[in-house]
Amino acid sequence: MNDPVTPAETLRTALAALLGGLPPRQAAGAVERLIGKYRGATPTDAPILRDRADVVAYAAYRMPATFEAVRSALDAFADAVPGWTPQGHTDVGGGTGAATWAVTATWSGDRPVTVLDWAEPALTLGKEIAAANPGLRNASWRRARIGSALTLDATDLVTVSYVLNELTVPDRAALVDAAASAAQAVVIVEAGTPDGYARVIEARDRLIGAGFRIAAPCPHSAACPIVPGEDWCHFSARVSRSSLHRQVKGGSLPYEDEKFSYVAATRLPVEPAPARVVRRPQIRKGQVLLDLCETDEHLRRTTVTKRHGDLYKAARDASWGDPWPP
Repeated sequence: MNDPVTPAETLRTALAALLGGLPPRQAAGAVERLIGKYRGATPTDAPILRDRADVVAYAAYRMPATFEAVRSALDAFADAVPGWTPQGHTDVGGGTGAATWAVTATWSGDRPVTVLDWAEPALTLGKEIAAANPGLRNASWRRARIGSALTLDATDLVTVSYVLNELTVPDRAALVDAAASAAQAVVIVEAGTPDGYARVIEARDRLIGAGFRIAAPCPHSAACPIVPGEDWCHFSARVSRSSLHRQVKGGSLPYEDEKFSYVAATRLPVEPAPARVVRRPQIRKGQVLLDLCETDEHLRRTTVTKRHGDLYKAARDASWGDPWPP
């Protein structure tokens, strides 16, 4: 009996079918321009994705990585809220819909799905790709300006991935407040850079102020123990590259690691991790060094040795971003 095809595999197949006829040189040129735009300062009245050519290049360049980063954040959230399944999902600034694919990979079943974005070409392409995903075939793709005038209908889950960097500070605050007013759970993902982390912490503080509890990655809803300017909290997701993806991005390895920062918060009862591995574990002879964020609002390094028995085996298998102990 064949194993069921995963959403990640379906997404890769859908992208390959869509982009197979795109000349790699043309796609690579578009990708370079988009990278420059995303790394620069973008005014809120100028959508980055202007036309279909931009969106096709973006889908090849960013969708697989965004999918894996958001799925990692959602997996951590699901672990903290066991037994809960969202009955509705709104993806704000969703573009071609990578976060909606990640939600279908985390929770099975049908639910109302709405994708909001101000780039009509992104919505059009996202709807085309979503036809391959049974959980998204009835999704609503709506054009909306993401900013202070945004209003959101009530839903269970709101995702906001790689959007805050495109907004002014007042618009970021308005978006987080709108999400908090509309949803039981809010998951925000940004680039795993110091600036991305700063935007996540800004959003985290607003969500706590709105009465939300932090489900992940933090094991508490108190102040983050990381000192701004000295370090930043981020994680890594492994992304498989198709041959087309490697052509578009100019890489040779069959994978890449997407660095991201995130916060998952909710009004629901939560069971956050007792601690979180916040750096890549260091495996030494007979011991494993784990850097942990703990419930007492401190960062600590824990050494697990062979004398710890099964815990040592678990430490050797632990990954960056995992709860600890497992």
